[in-house]
Amino acid sequence: MAYTNAAFAALADPTRRTVFERLASGPLPVGEIARGLPVSRPAVSQHLKALKGAGLVTDRAEGTRRVYAIDPRGLGAMRAWLDQFWDGALSAFRAEVEQEHKHDD
Repeated sequence: MAYTNAAFAALADPTRRTVFERLASGPLPVGEIARGLPVSRPAVSQHLKALKGAGLVTDRAEGTRRVYAIDPRGLGAMRAWLDQFWDGALSAFRAEVEQEHKHDD
């Protein structure tokens, strides 16, 4: 649960969400992530540090640069947390449909 809280807190920042979304297409170095953003490259690095601390991204050295990617484990923890609500909502929807169907007969 701690990672889930940290992940949601990290993604509460709109710039971090944008940085995270840019990684959806695959791993990128900081320079490419920062391109076109209204914040400095060092600021993007700080946002990536927060995302990494929350378990949402990983990084690796590639020559002289760092390449970042979405960490599926962190994303999986968030999804598992959200799924508990989705499953409940689907069950409630199914019960409602079945109840309406009984009234139609």
